[in-house]
Amino acid sequence: MDEIRTKAVNDLLQVLARLDDEDEIFALLEDLFTIREIRETSQRLMVAQMLSQGKSYAAIEAASGASATTIARVSRCLSYGSGGYQQALKILNDLEPDDNR
Repeated sequence: MDEIRTKAVNDLLQVLARLDDEDEIFALLEDLFTIREIRETSQRLMVAQMLSQGKSYAAIEAASGASATTIARVSRCLSYGSGGYQQALKILNDLEPDDNR
């Protein structure tokens, strides 16, 4: 993935790393992505959570609306990816139950 790590991508990473207010982050997401892209991206994280809990593809499909293809892709990333999902899941697991919306 080194070819994708351009100056523009690094600039985006720097912005994201410095934002610490959920509303500011959401505003940026709204400006950067379509509503559909935000929903699809958050759906993938939900799928990762459910896979990490040992849920079946059928249960995940029913609960999240994600396709089998999306579930398989997330599963591959969990097993062979860069570790981004694992880091996100650790953050979500560290949140207090009331904070995990």
